[in-house]
Amino acid sequence: MDLSKPSTQANLEAAFGGESMANRKYLFFAEVAKQLGHNELAKLFRDTANQETEHAFAHFRLLHPELVVDNPASLSDSQKQQVLARCLELAIEGETYEYTTMYPEFAAQARVDRDSGAEAEFAGQISESQEHAGVFRTAATNFGLLEPVEHHHADRYSVALEALQGRGSLGEAAPVAGLWICKVCGVIYNPAVGDPDSGIAAGTAFEAIPDDWSCPICGTRKANFMPYRPAELQAA
Repeated sequence: MDLSKPSTQANLEAAFGGESMANRKYLFFAEVAKQLGHNELAKLFRDTANQETEHAFAHFRLLHPELVVDNPASLSDSQKQQVLARCLELAIEGETYEYTTMYPEFAAQARVDRDSGAEAEFAGQISESQEHAGVFRTAATNFGLLEPVEHHHADRYSVALEALQGRGSLGEAAPVAGLWICKVCGVIYNPAVGDPDSGIAAGTAFEAIPDDWSCPICGTRKANFMPYRPAELQAA
């Protein structure tokens, strides 16, 4: 991956970094809340951190499909070694980049990454490879799916902040008709949109989705979804 040329691949890298940072940041906040005796808020931060991890994993799987192992038992010892070797190669590559480029040249590199001609170059890159275009489309879908999740997180934090300031207590409103949320990564299924990439047409109620359907982000089963309840500030 050429980190000096922004594209959807670079956006995936940035999204992976952002979600990873959010995970560690929220775990830090959880520790602070725990130290201050606010266990409910600590749990909120930990639960959200776990969901951000699932978001980061989804981005990384798109960036490195060679590391996605669906059936470990089917791999030979040689194939397992290749996967592990690739993990080590990426780890070495990342550490080398940090000490040779990222830290000493960070400011200059950031300016390069925001070159005004990047959009035209990105368009050219998409047309070069149908396989890459498929990855880009999946990435765009994932970004769209994650937007309401992050909105949900922000709303919960806003309500939690008001509760912390003594304006009430953190609670949940009644379920929103038709909406279901993944307990693992927080993706919200909206029947108005459906899941076209998985063959679920717009207008399909969650109850009508086949039982073998899985979350488009983290891959968990349908049974791990529950009715979506927005955060609500309740009277103290």
